[in-house]
Amino acid sequence: MLQIADLTYRIAGRSLFERASATIPDGARVGLVGKNGAGKTTLLRLILREIDVDGGEIQLSSGLKLGTVAQEMPSVSGSLVEFVLKADRERTALLAEAEHAGDPQRIADIHHRLADIEAHRAVPRAARILAGLGFSEDMQSRPLGDFSGGWRMRVALAAALFAAPDLLLLDEPTNHLDLEATMWLESFLASYPNTVIVVSHDRELLNKVVDRILHVDGGKLVLYSGGYDRFERTRRERLAHQAALASRQMAERRHIQAFVDRFRAKASKARQAQSRIKALERMEPVV
Repeated sequence: MLQIADLTYRIAGRSLFERASATIPDGARVGLVGKNGAGKTTLLRLILREIDVDGGEIQLSSGLKLGTVAQEMPSVSGSLVEFVLKADRERTALLAEAEHAGDPQRIADIHHRLADIEAHRAVPRAARILAGLGFSEDMQSRPLGDFSGGWRMRVALAAALFAAPDLLLLDEPTNHLDLEATMWLESFLASYPNTVIVVSHDRELLNKVVDRILHVDGGKLVLYSGGYDRFERTRRERLAHQAALASRQMAERRHIQAFVDRFRAKASKARQAQSRIKALERMEPVV
């Protein structure tokens, strides 16, 4: 579970988040939306602990494995499949240890764990992910150094998907994908077994993939159920309701103020006028 409690974060004197709170349950597929500059990418970086909060806290379940797309790709000589396979750090570490382990019990434990995580299926699974993102069989056997730009970002995305973290954070994952790869990614994420938070301007992806929308609005976080279309309808209804409440409150304030202005100077009405002044001061404005 991801718990954001009273999050406050400021940058260059501007408040991006002010006592913002939200709870993301395990297994949720969340679309993170908001205006440009609202703080969507910043929130992902805060969750990843790349930057520190100014106030409040972000709590993650104990032992939760986080994953995201690497922004800088290392220079490696191996093939694309080999690069993607290394994203599963536990499998890589176990295989390396198995080569040098001498204790029979430890060797048995390693092989049992490799069986538990289905390490024997790792190569075909990595190949399927790369194929889904547009890499032919021939391309998969070529070294990473042969690719540049958007293709390298596809490899980074493949590695993040292959690692299958408990909480997967994606920021505009379709930016470097064509239509066919985008459709494959939609299908992959729609059946992703763990929690995923995705920032995207792709309305179609958000409707097909997510079951919740987390809206960054005015420094606050509001969680909605359903895809993007449902979020839009619900928010529109909510705004209309708020506008109606604000209109009624404004009319009430005018009515009270008129009474105060009319009877403040009258001794017989002074106490009532004073009471209404206090009522105005206590009235929380409806935004």
